[in-house]
Amino acid sequence: MSPEAFVENVRFDDDGLVPVIVQDAADGQVLMLAYMNAETLRQTLTTGRMTYWSRSRQEVWVKGATSGHTQEVVEARIDCDGDTLLFTVHQRGGAACHTGHRSCFYRRWEGDTFVRDGTRIFDPEDVYGPDE
Repeated sequence: MSPEAFVENVRFDDDGLVPVIVQDAADGQVLMLAYMNAETLRQTLTTGRMTYWSRSRQEVWVKGATSGHTQEVVEARIDCDGDTLLFTVHQRGGAACHTGHRSCFYRRWEGDTFVRDGTRIFDPEDVYGPDE
């Protein structure tokens, strides 16, 4: 299927975005949830590098452009309604999260508080600077 044929099957929301679940191809761990627009989806499918739309920065975001922690596409899936995507990836550099953790889901609710149970791969200040 061509990138354009894939894009035509996606039901983007009113802001032109679709949520994307990202899962590690090696062990199945959910690494993150992000958003894509039609342009970043086409770019991802064409280049094989995960490319997102940053809602906070309102710009295209190529995963790993700053950190070097890239994601290479292994497989792309679409859900039954066409409004959510699932990508399996090879996570390069060990960490998917901007906090330096392997997964963005490194906090688990336990009792009445969150417990950190993920591995921190890098210090975000060393990678992104003191503002992160």
